[in-house]
Amino acid sequence: MNRHKCLLAILFAAITFTSAVAQTGGTNTSYSRFGLGLMSDQSQGFNRSMGGVAQGLRSGIRVNMQNPASYSAIDSLTFIFDVGMSLQRAFMSQGNVRQRVNNTSFDYVNMGFRLAPHLGMSIGFVPYSAIGYSFTNERKVTTDAYTQQNVTQTMTHSGDGGLNEMYAGVGWEPFKGLSIGANIGYVWGNLDHYMVQSFSENGTANSNYNSLSNAYMSNIKTWKLDVGLQYNAKIGEEDHLNIGFTAGIGHKIHSPANMLRYMVNGDTITRSVKNAFQLPMTYSAGVAWGHADRLTVALDYTYEGWASCVTPRIIEGQTSTDVRYEVGTGDYKNRHRINAGLEYCPSRYHRSYGKRINYRFGVFYASPNLMINGQSGPKEFGITAGLGLPIMNVINRSSQVNFGIQWVHRSPSVSSMITENYFRINIGLTFSESWFMKWKFQ
Repeated sequence: MNRHKCLLAILFAAITFTSAVAQTGGTNTSYSRFGLGLMSDQSQGFNRSMGGVAQGLRSGIRVNMQNPASYSAIDSLTFIFDVGMSLQRAFMSQGNVRQRVNNTSFDYVNMGFRLAPHLGMSIGFVPYSAIGYSFTNERKVTTDAYTQQNVTQTMTHSGDGGLNEMYAGVGWEPFKGLSIGANIGYVWGNLDHYMVQSFSENGTANSNYNSLSNAYMSNIKTWKLDVGLQYNAKIGEEDHLNIGFTAGIGHKIHSPANMLRYMVNGDTITRSVKNAFQLPMTYSAGVAWGHADRLTVALDYTYEGWASCVTPRIIEGQTSTDVRYEVGTGDYKNRHRINAGLEYCPSRYHRSYGKRINYRFGVFYASPNLMINGQSGPKEFGITAGLGLPIMNVINRSSQVNFGIQWVHRSPSVSSMITENYFRINIGLTFSESWFMKWKFQ
């Protein structure tokens, strides 16, 4: 193995990881104020442009971290390093109000290598959820008895933070065609939400009404476990079929949630609850058909059991000091997701650079997982496309620049909620080279 390449990759990975942990979540939507925040898309550069399909994908030159059973396919002579980021422009509307927002986000970094025959390993970092929003609501609440002026209540909401995941996983092929695997991860991060209530008359603060500020803060530390299965079968002279399945283990998060209320007179009320959040049980199944090492067509289905997950909530009493903070269900609903995609490469080993380009296309649909004021939250529909561009014009080199575009439509169930449209540009680098080859000379 080339030591200089190894040291360079490790240094690059360390810099990328440090930058990723230091940056914010890269989102700006009011839907991120609920629960654990807006769930991150954990697909990678090569399959994000295929609609996010993953369960049946299996390759010796790519790391498919969404199904750890695929690690057993990693080539024995290859070291794989993969990193990606996104640039996003969001178009949001509610009634006649329109807004545009730009964001950038770090998507993932991971690496894969073989430990032993039929045994592969991957380690990596990926965002799990993101929180980022700021908005204000104003309404007339009464008329002042002394001044006969309208009193306006202003509610300012803001939040930031999110969760990150560091994982390590192995995939093993105990029998030809059958692979099993598991990812174990450490999930951590801060969930911070703020609400400020104030009153005014004609733009001037009114001290006759109780202004207050609420802060909801959680420091999350927990584990995550995903197990995977893949079965590969040859169904023709040039065709093969991969069937994949993964299950994510849901559990309570034993981190507390804290509420602080600051009163206009200087008093502070604190409340705290234990076991305030949960990770859901998730099940994914998929199939991928490959033809002649040129065409791959894949379909996935995912079920996420959010309805049984608890979240913290505030229960107001008769006065601003009579307040409870407790956990309960009802803020989530179970989610269903369907992904479909394809990849086409005219000839992976052709001398022509253009014929070794990978062309990708996909679609996906996801039902809501949120309940907002008793109504279902937004559903999602997306269309994706992209290219896998070989880095060097040399046959049998597997490193690529992955370029993709996404259009995502987030549609609410009622007209009073916010409709969102996202246009994303995804850029990733897959470094896959034969570092462990032993050269022989005659």
